[in-house]
Amino acid sequence: MQNAGYKQFCPLAMAAEVLCTRWTMVLMRELIAGTTRFNDLRRGVPKMSPTLLSQRLKELEEAGVVRRHALSSEKGVFEYRLTDAGRDLRPVVEAMGFWGQKWVESSLSLRNLDPSLLMWDMRRNLNPAPLPKARVVVQFLYSDLPASKSHWWLVIEPDGGVDLCWSDPGFEVDLYVTTDLRTMTSIWMGLTTVEKARDAIDLTGDRRIAASIQAWLGLSPFAVQKKLVA
Repeated sequence: MQNAGYKQFCPLAMAAEVLCTRWTMVLMRELIAGTTRFNDLRRGVPKMSPTLLSQRLKELEEAGVVRRHALSSEKGVFEYRLTDAGRDLRPVVEAMGFWGQKWVESSLSLRNLDPSLLMWDMRRNLNPAPLPKARVVVQFLYSDLPASKSHWWLVIEPDGGVDLCWSDPGFEVDLYVTTDLRTMTSIWMGLTTVEKARDAIDLTGDRRIAASIQAWLGLSPFAVQKKLVA
């Protein structure tokens, strides 16, 4: 940040010097959501290079927004935890997200489709409460993607833990969800629902799990905001 600056004493300008560099607010979204480890942060910002991620984390640490902690249980592994200053940014991040959900055109958002980011966010926000109190495996098949990116598994454990798998985890699948990436992204963003998109989504397997998909599917935290532009 040494080379950046608006040369103004205004608190907004000073805050912008810390927060408005490329990728910083998106990285803050991940930290606010509770992600602490470098590799997990990379999953939340998959198009951000590891070098730039390291740089932004260092800058946020220097600004007093995050603090790096070494894990005694894993040599060479660190966690990046928000400080009081970092936690104070939650309403700022949420306000920007709700503004984008409300005012940015849907067509612009849906140009930026990314299956890995979508599935990572779905894993993080999934609500296990409506599911059976046993291991539940849901396989997503995106019919419009190449084979290397079309198959994803969510494994929900009885204790509520959720794992995302890029390869077959070896468990019996309870529900197959076959659709295209744009449709699932629209559902995740709250632009449509599973019921309204039934012509573009096929659910095969446990009927109870299929019937409750809208309740357990991990939607965007901003999906509750009604969009005011098409």
